[in-house]
Amino acid sequence: MEETGRNQQLGRLIPSLNRVLFEKIVPPSKTSAGILLPEKTNKLNSGKVVAVGPGTRDRDGKLIPVTVKEGDTVLLPEYGGTEVKLCEKEYHLFREDDLLGTLHD
Repeated sequence: MEETGRNQQLGRLIPSLNRVLFEKIVPPSKTSAGILLPEKTNKLNSGKVVAVGPGTRDRDGKLIPVTVKEGDTVLLPEYGGTEVKLCEKEYHLFREDDLLGTLHD
C-alpha cells in the first residue's frame, strides 16, 4: 500500500522543461553474509531516473526532448541539483545538461 501511495505522489510530480527527477543509488554497506564494507573514497555518484520533463525549446520554438528516460541509470555531478522529499523518500532534481552520462550494463 505504501508503494502505491509513493507512485501516486510521484505521478503528480512532472519535472519542468529539461529537468530529470532521480533516486540516488546507494551502494551496499555490507555483503549478503553480513561483512561490513569500508567506504570507498572514489565511489560512483549515480542515480535511477524516476521522471523526466517534456524538454526545452530552441530559439525557433521547436521542442528538444529529454534524451534520458525513466529507468535509466545516470552519472551525476558531485554537487548541484535540488533535493525533493516525497512520501518520506529523498529524490534529486537536475537539469539534463548537468548529467554527466548514462550508465549501461
